[in-house]
Amino acid sequence: MSDNSRYFTLGAFLLGVAVATVYQTKNSSAGAEHRRAERSKQQVRKRLLQFSKTNDLEKVKKTISELPEIIEVGQSDVKNGIEGCIGNTPLIRIKSLSDATGCEILAKAEFLNGAGNSPKDRVALSIIEMAEEQGFLTPHSGDTIYEGTAGSTGISLAAICRARGYKAHICMPDDMAIEKSDILLKLGAEVERVRPAPIVDQNQFVNLAKRRALEHTNDPKKQGRGLFADQFETEANWRAHFTSTGPEIFSQTGGKLDAFVSGAGTGGTISGVSMFLKKVLPDVKIVLADPPGSGLYNRVKFGVMFDSKEREGTRRRHQVDTIVEGIGINRVTHNFDIGREFVDDAIRVTDDQAMAMARWLVENDGIFIGSSSAVNCVAAAKLAKQLGHGHRIVTLLCDNGARHLSKFWAQTEAVGGSDEEMSLNDILNADQKETVRGRVLG
Repeated sequence: MSDNSRYFTLGAFLLGVAVATVYQTKNSSAGAEHRRAERSKQQVRKRLLQFSKTNDLEKVKKTISELPEIIEVGQSDVKNGIEGCIGNTPLIRIKSLSDATGCEILAKAEFLNGAGNSPKDRVALSIIEMAEEQGFLTPHSGDTIYEGTAGSTGISLAAICRARGYKAHICMPDDMAIEKSDILLKLGAEVERVRPAPIVDQNQFVNLAKRRALEHTNDPKKQGRGLFADQFETEANWRAHFTSTGPEIFSQTGGKLDAFVSGAGTGGTISGVSMFLKKVLPDVKIVLADPPGSGLYNRVKFGVMFDSKEREGTRRRHQVDTIVEGIGINRVTHNFDIGREFVDDAIRVTDDQAMAMARWLVENDGIFIGSSSAVNCVAAAKLAKQLGHGHRIVTLLCDNGARHLSKFWAQTEAVGGSDEEMSLNDILNADQKETVRGRVLG
């Protein structure tokens, strides 16, 4: 780790002590009040439910007259713009996976973030707020944010830019699901879809976004300045998860969890969360979920960036040979490197396993997710099998499946399209069995 990284890690730990203390103090004092409020709400719900079922007009009148007395007026809870709807997402128990593994598998519903509907909302807002604090952005001046992204960060940036008075210009690989660029266009962003290429190529989507930002700033005919968001390297990325996602998980689990599982694209999520959780829960296990073609699995397991699919003559795509979008990469970003020492293990997840898991979650839980979320859930289930019964594992549901219809879900058999029942073991062993469009045969 570089001296710079060590400096930021030390600073993060010191900040972690302060944040953890605040959360513990806040939780202990607020816990009793929260339970009292919940009991009161349940009593009111019970009375109203009885009211809704009765046909006795006199009882209805009596209940209506008592409403002002039985319903307490709580504190005002009005969010300030779309930015106020970012963070504090629910932590939900995935019933089917928990029941099948004997572990409690919990998922942070990050698709319920209110701007771009993914964990990238946290990062995008952090990037913009940091740039505003440093004087690099001025609302309604023509300032434009440029970013190279697989889609989700771009969507979050485009939405928040509109809310804060900026423009967005997004560069993305042209083999990403078309829904993502369609959403970006509807949000008013300028979109450049370019051929997938390795990072050493100057026309690679991240490099192109950086160049476009510089061109904007140097062009006297253009209003405002161009700002390169730089999600892969910026400190605003991991810090967003260190100060929000990690503390939220700690608070929502009551500080009781055995493992956290997450994929990594920029690396900001797994680094930020792990840096916080390892400080307050030193024994928590941090596990990377990695798709085919990504070198991060071998980086964590063996200390080298290499994947067999990257051998000369075997690679079909310029970046990562998988249908999974948003996670998996073949270089170590600053955001991954800052938290690398806190990642304990890695689990490889194949495309077939991810597609089978996506179908499983719809069929058994009504949860409709995208490809990276499916990878997270496969890895969480695999880890549950390794750890054995009684453990508590937290992962992320990153975005909704609606963004993946033309690619990931297009290659997955429709739910209900087969009469054969599929077990969780079938999914976890899908890499060893014959599969058709996410359905395990035999």
